[in-house]
Amino acid sequence: MSFLDDVPIIPRLVLFGNPDKASPRLSPDGTRLAYIAPIDGVMNVWVSAANDPSEANPITSDKMRGIRIFFWAHTNSHIIYLQDKDGDENWHVYSVDLCAGTTTDLTPFDGVQAQIQEVSHRVPEEIVVGLNDRDPEYHDLHRVNVSTGERHQILQNDDFAGFILDEDYNVRFAYRLTPDGGSETFHSTSDGGWASFMHLGPEDYLTTQIHGFDESGRVVYMADSRDRDTAGLVAVDIGTGETTIIAEDGRADMSDFMLHPMRNTVEAVAFTYDRKRWTALEEDVDEDFKFLAAVQDGEMEIVSRSLENSSWVVGYSMDDGPTRYYHYDRASKNPTFLFVDRPELDDQPLVKMHSVNIVSRDGLELVSYYVLPPGSDSESEGIPDEPHPMLLFAHGGPWGRDEWGYDPVHQLFANRGYVVLSVNFRGSTGFGKKFADAGRMEWGGKMQEDLIDAVDWAIDEGIADPARIAIMGASYGGYAALMAMTSTPDTFVCGVDIMGPSNLLTFMESIPPYWQPQVDLFAARIGDHRTDEGRRFLTDRSPMTYADKIKKPLLIAQGANDPRVKQSESDQIVNVMREKGIPVTYALFPDEGHMFARPVNYLGLAIVAEAFLAKHLGGRYEDIPPGLYGSSMTVPVGAELVPGLQEALTTTPPAG
Repeated sequence: MSFLDDVPIIPRLVLFGNPDKASPRLSPDGTRLAYIAPIDGVMNVWVSAANDPSEANPITSDKMRGIRIFFWAHTNSHIIYLQDKDGDENWHVYSVDLCAGTTTDLTPFDGVQAQIQEVSHRVPEEIVVGLNDRDPEYHDLHRVNVSTGERHQILQNDDFAGFILDEDYNVRFAYRLTPDGGSETFHSTSDGGWASFMHLGPEDYLTTQIHGFDESGRVVYMADSRDRDTAGLVAVDIGTGETTIIAEDGRADMSDFMLHPMRNTVEAVAFTYDRKRWTALEEDVDEDFKFLAAVQDGEMEIVSRSLENSSWVVGYSMDDGPTRYYHYDRASKNPTFLFVDRPELDDQPLVKMHSVNIVSRDGLELVSYYVLPPGSDSESEGIPDEPHPMLLFAHGGPWGRDEWGYDPVHQLFANRGYVVLSVNFRGSTGFGKKFADAGRMEWGGKMQEDLIDAVDWAIDEGIADPARIAIMGASYGGYAALMAMTSTPDTFVCGVDIMGPSNLLTFMESIPPYWQPQVDLFAARIGDHRTDEGRRFLTDRSPMTYADKIKKPLLIAQGANDPRVKQSESDQIVNVMREKGIPVTYALFPDEGHMFARPVNYLGLAIVAEAFLAKHLGGRYEDIPPGLYGSSMTVPVGAELVPGLQEALTTTPPAG
């Protein structure tokens, strides 16, 4: 890879270490700014004046996992954040009193999952929290005082998968899943009962949701795909059922919208096909959007607003650089620069992300994204001068999607010499209900074929070297990687599975109890473990069934506390591969769950993955540091198969 001789290696720490600052949030009154930034390597919440983060002070002191989820209470003097233990997803809700400097656990229960249900400016001292302390399968609703922690139950839930509340904390809607994988939504009645409001078939369930109310509370805003393919934004009069279409797009579902924080009028709507595109629906917002578009390069996003909508925090994201944030005073049209989330990226040889529509073998358009190694495309046409090793990176969910933008995985492996390709295979969401529904019962089937069709496209276009292609993914993407290594064992030279289910039958039998209200959805879209026919189908679509067909090396990574994809999913396929003498490296993280939270563990995984891929794809990699940056990773199997890993695991890192 001589074309990389003059291209510096981007350090892993720059790509996967903590950001300098991230996730800025304005207080409701617009006077203060909260964001997360590291203290001794652990992300915590800091608070400053709204337009001057240089004078910020930390207001939390987490020392382990770091804080990722936080928001302002409408008191303007409390920060609410969520934290679990080692990835077990039993979230606790904490309240930080900024005046007193104290932190209160609002949900101090072991083995209980708390969910934030509603936060309203109309009831500033309280939030609504769901707790499954009475029944692990169902969350009862409680109003909780953010200052005192006092709580009282407002609804005992013995039946429903979820609720919609209004801003006065009245429970207005509840829904449950139906046996066909659809749902039925009920509205509350004046006598305290429930009446049917809306039935969704399985084809509409993933693309139709209630999102909120207008100021009167008599109209709901919905993403709605009924009677159309893509989900538009509609307003529905609850009393009459009259529906008004606010915005729609023929290629993509509504991906986002802006409501005025107090008046609840729709100000702007976004649709994302290949790129996210906003349309302002109010004249003053349109003027702001046009002004802000000229402030900075990048894809603009309004990330936070004051309650009166007079102040915004605006982010500008790039595919080949960090995100820049500004404080914007709407009255004076004055943008004040706040910070860059990862300033070190500005000095790195990052690459552009290309978008392409790949046509599947049966004619579906697969919106896909890829990056090329730096210096490999001398004509800047999106096609390298010669085919290169390629990493196919499959997204998780699978009910989600890949999008354009900065991606540390894409940037890492492009810098190491590989093409990186991500594909929105059928079953991905955002492209209409037909595309989402085309993935029903297609795990390991046509969803897998879409990935192989994308590989064939890259080979035919002269982008990928057919002799040097690997696959990698997390969660569903990990399953896809395992399935690829068993069903198309000659296509890939190696695979990386991160917390992917290996046996769909045992995966379905071990879902966490709070997923049970949605079990009909999983059964209708993956396979039904409750019937003999369904069990046979799930077994047929499981990589474990065909583990003896694996020919090429695998790297498998797993969080030991994962409540969604249990450690046994990785253990069982590792054991089979060892019995059959198939090369496998198993990286186990004792303090992680599903999707790793600690940056040192992201770094540990990146270390192993890039050295593993370099061995099999022929790219370059950064030296492995002694002690792996302090990652908790253990490697019970196959450390010797990754260059430099065994030595690093047994070497004490240097002091400091």
